[in-house]
Amino acid sequence: MDRLKLKAVLGSHPHVKAVKSGELRSDLFDLDFIEYTPTNTAFKPMVREQAFDVCEMAIVTYLMAKAHGKPLVLLPATMLGRFQHAYALYNPAQRMLGPSDLEGKRVGIRSFTTTTGAWIRGILANDYGVNLNTIKWVTFEDPHVAEYVDTTERAPKDKKILQMLLDGELDAVLGETSDNPKLKPLFPDPATEATKWYARRGVVPVNHLVVVTEQLAKSRPDVVAGVYDLLKWSKAQAGPAAVPDLVPFGVEANRKPLELIVDYAFQQALIPRRYAVEELFDETTRGLN
Repeated sequence: MDRLKLKAVLGSHPHVKAVKSGELRSDLFDLDFIEYTPTNTAFKPMVREQAFDVCEMAIVTYLMAKAHGKPLVLLPATMLGRFQHAYALYNPAQRMLGPSDLEGKRVGIRSFTTTTGAWIRGILANDYGVNLNTIKWVTFEDPHVAEYVDTTERAPKDKKILQMLLDGELDAVLGETSDNPKLKPLFPDPATEATKWYARRGVVPVNHLVVVTEQLAKSRPDVVAGVYDLLKWSKAQAGPAAVPDLVPFGVEANRKPLELIVDYAFQQALIPRRYAVEELFDETTRGLN
């Protein structure tokens, strides 16, 4: 059988370096990597056109794509996981703010449907009792899933999110970091907050996993399993995982973060119902560990 050539987009993460460099290869297929910087700019063409065979994808984008019947299949291979508390900023020159003070405020975010935004909003709502519906959301980009009806206020095209925060046009922003000394983290000690949150939840917030087209999954399940195996070998080659593992592989290793982000996405009306973890995969990928 001829070797398949698969169009692929993956970020330049340490644990996929061996695959992207060609050091690790499969007997079944070749991966033809296409670079997108930042990687999230590949999500829209993947959702809307299935432009690649294999693509890194934010988990909330995938959940919303699934809700709208997009022909994509999830692999339980985490490309990016991180604690989210450091990705919320405010400007103390305007007013002092903490995470419990956002009700009624203007909060900027790149797109309302970003995964980092969904994680932080989930933390605000479930750990700090913030009523998210009282916040005036200001966004800068369309959702990746075109069918989602975005009712947020759109920032003027010439405006930049951090400059709006510095100028007092926003009270806080989510999904951003900055070295600007005028800006401070909304969570006063993000690292300590993340440690406490992990002790309570036992979850590493996963941001990006990997999807393949449904066409590839149905026609060549062996290749899909092979893609997963290749990524798993690459991770092993990169050295021992951190504790906690920020890039878990396998359905069981990802079960708790997937359950929690499904819960948060449902609470925030990004998806119409709570999906069981098993529903996120197909008959091939459901068995991957």
